[in-house]
Amino acid sequence: MHGLQLWIALPEHARHGDAGFAHHPLVPAVRDGDATVTVVVGDISGVRSPAQVHTPLLGAEVTLPARARWRAPLRPDFEYAALVMTGGADVAGSALPPGALLYLGDGRTDLDVVAGTDTRLFLLGGEPFEEPLVMWWNFVGRSHEEVAAARDDWAAGRRFGVVTGYDGDPLPAPAMPTTRLKARDRHGLTSSI
Repeated sequence: MHGLQLWIALPEHARHGDAGFAHHPLVPAVRDGDATVTVVVGDISGVRSPAQVHTPLLGAEVTLPARARWRAPLRPDFEYAALVMTGGADVAGSALPPGALLYLGDGRTDLDVVAGTDTRLFLLGGEPFEEPLVMWWNFVGRSHEEVAAARDDWAAGRRFGVVTGYDGDPLPAPAMPTTRLKARDRHGLTSSI
């Protein structure tokens, strides 16, 4: 069993909305040459996921048999990364084993993927997010104070909604670090926020 959990920073106009949950048991898939591309979020190869997004994004699972090649169509205004989940592949000239994440940057119109063995990878993409962010545990905010407030709200059962169909206790958040969390931009540079 494999799982991939994605945290998406919401733009200012959407980040203070009500908590929500959407389940999409079936997302579209397309056969593109030897590749099967399952579109989890966004769109690629003319196929769009039903998942709601607040900024243009792409999340697609790609399966390839051994020695198969796939040329992915990309948007040059997106930045991309590829994560090999099983197997192994050459992605943009770099050999990726399972668990390896390759940051591809932006400006690309396509991407060459060659499977060494039967391979499952995840292609991530989206418009570059320019705001500095603080990411800690399950929280994303613009400052240390926002993340601390989110942790307090989580512990108190506020703001994050209720998951129906699960009768266990919520996962407790760890204690906040003893140092101040610093916002970083998409290049990893710290902010004075």
